[in-house]
Amino acid sequence: MCETSIINIFTLYIYIVQNVKRMKSITFLILLLLPVVMTGCSSKPEKPNILFIVVDDLGYKDLSCMGSEYYETPNVDRIAAHSMIFTNGYATCAVCSPSRASLLSGKFTARHGITDWIGAKSGESWRKAKRYTKMLPPDYLHHLPKEYVILPEALKEHGYRTFFAGKWHLGGQGFYPEDNGFDVNIGGYEVGSPPHGRYFSPFRDPKMTDRPEEKGMPLSMKLAKETVKFIEQNKDTAFLAYLAFYAVHGPIQTTHDKWKKYRDKAEARGIAAQGFAMERRLPYRLHQDNPVYAGLVSQMDDAVGYVLAALKKLHLDKKTMVIFTSDNGGVVSGDSYSTNLGPLRGGKGYQWEGGIRIPYFIDVPWMHLRGRKNETPVTGADFYPTILDLAGIPLMPEEHTDGVSLVPLLKGDTIPSRPLYWHYPHYGNQGGDPASMIREGHWKLIHYWEDGTNELYDLNKDISEQHDFSARYPEITREMAGKLLGWLRSVNAKYPVPDPLFSEDSLKRKQQWYWDVLLPRLEEKRRQMLSPAWQPNKDWWGSEGYDEAIH
Repeated sequence: MCETSIINIFTLYIYIVQNVKRMKSITFLILLLLPVVMTGCSSKPEKPNILFIVVDDLGYKDLSCMGSEYYETPNVDRIAAHSMIFTNGYATCAVCSPSRASLLSGKFTARHGITDWIGAKSGESWRKAKRYTKMLPPDYLHHLPKEYVILPEALKEHGYRTFFAGKWHLGGQGFYPEDNGFDVNIGGYEVGSPPHGRYFSPFRDPKMTDRPEEKGMPLSMKLAKETVKFIEQNKDTAFLAYLAFYAVHGPIQTTHDKWKKYRDKAEARGIAAQGFAMERRLPYRLHQDNPVYAGLVSQMDDAVGYVLAALKKLHLDKKTMVIFTSDNGGVVSGDSYSTNLGPLRGGKGYQWEGGIRIPYFIDVPWMHLRGRKNETPVTGADFYPTILDLAGIPLMPEEHTDGVSLVPLLKGDTIPSRPLYWHYPHYGNQGGDPASMIREGHWKLIHYWEDGTNELYDLNKDISEQHDFSARYPEITREMAGKLLGWLRSVNAKYPVPDPLFSEDSLKRKQQWYWDVLLPRLEEKRRQMLSPAWQPNKDWWGSEGYDEAIH
């Protein structure tokens, strides 16, 4: 029995004691008992359904429920309002493929071996990127290991139907979703961005059918509709519906109406004169004022609303747990320079909090979590054991090696304190450095592979990571660095190596180009996009008049 029912029954008892002489009939008692029964807890289903939503490149502050005053996400906000919100929820990597592998395997990136987005250059091939960096990044695994029993496979063994829609980016032919425990795969193959750069139908995705009546349909809504179709067909069977949006990854695109709405909103809020500043390597966006990105976020939110409405219509909302998260931080630098995540520093590809801290919601209807916030540091590796636990399936610690069940936290208890580890021995397209990190308690240490230096941050006092405490607390720095390096050795992590052809002069010329050419170019593009007369590329302004919320 839940707390609400207990409180109601106790209140009823007091009322009866105080008013027994005035009660005229048993009918009065029945009428009084009725609301108690009606406000009782919903019972846990024997085999709950799972809707697992992963948004690509969605930053910690890219939702209105997470503090954005520019983006509007009413449907995702509804999920948050019924969830436990983990304010220290982390992706296991600052880029996509490694993080997505952790979501499904329950392992940290150094352990499973996919340490960069699949397709990124490594070794001597890295020089082709013309970044002129000091190190050559190591090679990495290019697909999920077949010997793993990943989340959908574990659920299938217990009678679940499994469905995947959207971005896969975890291996090519022979390593697709259907080769990894998913009964149905819609849209998932080796690419990491929208098929052929298109957010509007026709998509020409080899794993998805384009239909004439869908011309102009946004990609997010297409994936939502396919997800709903699967749910309708399997409403009487326990299912995992894994909806992995391509949004809000670049190249960012939206409809005319949404662009105009958010352009006008940016103007009403006041458009800042300066839109970008320099980080250590690349420029980064200073404000949330990109109307195209805002429209793309909104399209994703429309699609989420479509799926939630279907669950309710099919009377499945009370027996379906909903997980909502992102694979890494929002794009502040590089790619489409889409957003800003202040007060967090950095974004996708960066070693700072903006690169790895993400929205992290778990809605379990029969637990009535009601938007409660939990500050315990948790990661994407924890979803696998948490889902098994909530589904009543025995945990598989030999598989989800680095993840733990968060059910105790959902119940209001605690879990044992533990260190969290990250390993990204690569240069991010967005300006990040080859680095590894450890968080333990309120301390976070970053170890840089270029020079072996460490940064130490107190996240309780300095969430923006502006004050390096490594010199002030050398013992804590040594202890945490030793623990981090020891753990990396234990999982046979790979490391970058110095590039013997490195040229300091070439690096300086490249950095000067960022200042002299790229920064002014970004400012001009921003100015144009916020102009009332702006027009996008003709090849993607494709769904004007299409009503995403209804069709």
